Amino acid sequence: MNDLQADAPSEYKVQKGDTLWAISGKFLKEPWKWPQIWQMNRDQIKNPHLIYPGDIIRLDRSGAYPSLSLIAGGAIPADAVVRLEPRTRVQPLSTAVPTIPGSAIGPFLTQPLIVDPGVMDTLPRIVATEEERVIVGAGNSAYVMGLRSGDAINWQIFRPGETLTDPDTGEVLGFEAIHVGDARVKRFGSPSTIEVTRARQEINQNDRLMPAREATFPSYVPRAPDKPIKGRILSVRGSVSDIAQYSIVAINRGSRDGVEVGHVLATMRSGDLLYGTKSARPPLGVDLFPNLADMKIAVTPNPPVPDTIVAGQDPETVPTAGTFRSYQLPDERSGLLIVFRTFEKISYGMILKSVRPISVGDVVQTP
Repeated sequence: MNDLQADAPSEYKVQKGDTLWAISGKFLKEPWKWPQIWQMNRDQIKNPHLIYPGDIIRLDRSGAYPSLSLIAGGAIPADAVVRLEPRTRVQPLSTAVPTIPGSAIGPFLTQPLIVDPGVMDTLPRIVATEEERVIVGAGNSAYVMGLRSGDAINWQIFRPGETLTDPDTGEVLGFEAIHVGDARVKRFGSPSTIEVTRARQEINQNDRLMPAREATFPSYVPRAPDKPIKGRILSVRGSVSDIAQYSIVAINRGSRDGVEVGHVLATMRSGDLLYGTKSARPPLGVDLFPNLADMKIAVTPNPPVPDTIVAGQDPETVPTAGTFRSYQLPDERSGLLIVFRTFEKISYGMILKSVRPISVGDVVQTP
């Protein structure tokens, strides 16, 4: 099987701090093919058997296809001869190995992230602050309209962020929510009184509230989607220009498009468009652009050239009218991301691998 790493171990003992993605990479060149070698069905993929530190993962190469099996807690095989004697049985108080680093995605699992169009104006909002403070911080009080007796006690405070629009269709997909702090209700009324328990940024009038979410780390198996999915990177958290490993990105595909938590998508870097002076097709081995002055790199998707050679097309089949001829270089894979949270129209993923620069607007697709 070509998918196996050349130095894949016969067995591996799970260590504290491991992630399922990192363990997969010890056995496979493409970690998202983990379900295939583990021989999982769809139910097992969505509800996987948990893996804990101390478990042993064994690779079996004896069959037609290699497969993985799990020995829980390093248990002794059934056919082994064991000398029985009194001993203390220890049950480790450890949590299951996460799919990806929990510390990196934890805040994004508890924050609202996306608010659908039309919902923003229906949410409770801060109408006044204690002693008319311009900025409210931890320990200060504020007054909120829209809370009712019986509502939750703990809330998240956020303000509207960037409007996310589909770059291909122009559809408004939602509004990003910037988490600025947390609060708890001191008194319900009209308005209600809240106390700010944590402030990540300054908190002001007109900031909105949403019920606090509990931090839960889902157990899922990294896998490729069952069908072709193609979209684009809409934004990167932190407003940085360069997207690297462990960056959090939003893509313009969600649950309505078949995206699920655990899906692995490839990021693609668009090939440059090159063009130079047109001439007859040169003999084999002759440089098309002997002078660098004759070559230009077009960053616009529609340069002022009349004829284009797409990657893989025979140049002689292209019409010869015009002065310039352009050459579209093929797209190249730049990295991999795994989806960890989905909304109807948008999903959030973490960049797990980056081999080339990744930017907002790059394509993501089924690997």
